[in-house]
Amino acid sequence: MKRRLKSWLMRTLALGDTYPTPLTDKSTIQSLMDRLAPLSCARKLIRLGPAGDGGYLLPDDLDDIEACFSPGVSLLSGFESECAQRGMKVFLADRSVERPAETHPLFHFIRKHVGVTTNAQFMTMDDWVRSTLPGSAADLLLQIDIEGYEYETFLGMSDALARRFRIIAAEFHDLEQLWNQPFFRLASRAFDKILQTHACVHIHPNNCAGTLLKDGLMIPSAAEFTFLRNDRIIDPSYASEFPHPLDRDNCQGRRLRLAQCWHRWSQSGRPVELRDNALGLSL
Repeated sequence: MKRRLKSWLMRTLALGDTYPTPLTDKSTIQSLMDRLAPLSCARKLIRLGPAGDGGYLLPDDLDDIEACFSPGVSLLSGFESECAQRGMKVFLADRSVERPAETHPLFHFIRKHVGVTTNAQFMTMDDWVRSTLPGSAADLLLQIDIEGYEYETFLGMSDALARRFRIIAAEFHDLEQLWNQPFFRLASRAFDKILQTHACVHIHPNNCAGTLLKDGLMIPSAAEFTFLRNDRIIDPSYASEFPHPLDRDNCQGRRLRLAQCWHRWSQSGRPVELRDNALGLSL
């Protein structure tokens, strides 16, 4: 309820061009969107988890991933269960619940939040991985939905650990606040850190959270992003299917399609030229 009220207030202020902080320049926001434009590659997308909230599209590149780390435990654990069925160890964390919604012999739950420090209530991602998989150097999967704390969590993660996550599926919140300069600085640094080692391969707007349209930019309040590590990307081009055939609405209501400003597939049906210097990939 609080999140919906905040989102409504932000949209209302935007309609009147009234903001409590300095505005981010439109071109600066568009530049970030261009860097996040989803890629298509030789690894097709598959869906793990339920046909609704809690399901994510991932590249079909899950072989030999040792474990899934899933901070943020909701009422559903279908995604984590499917990871366990594929033989992954699954580590879940959330201080706000007593236990995961489902059980599995490969589930390992700790009642803590993830963040930028480790204490009785919080732990860093590095400390969590170090304590659960001591001595391991295998590839990992990260699925993270922690209601706005994802930005500081990514910024607090070591570069070495970030490189171990072959795939990252993350819901990013409060995206309409990209117009807010202080928030943009935080969010863009978190995205830029991920983009040092990974490329975005999918974005799905969460239709439960609403959108903000300002100066021609349609920004969902929350969206699910999937990233694949650069060394796993083969024959990349810009993605062209929006929505993807496997996308499903998070809740009943108005369907959201990823707006043109977020992707590089032109309305004329032709792909925009893929720029290797913008993606940090060897093409």
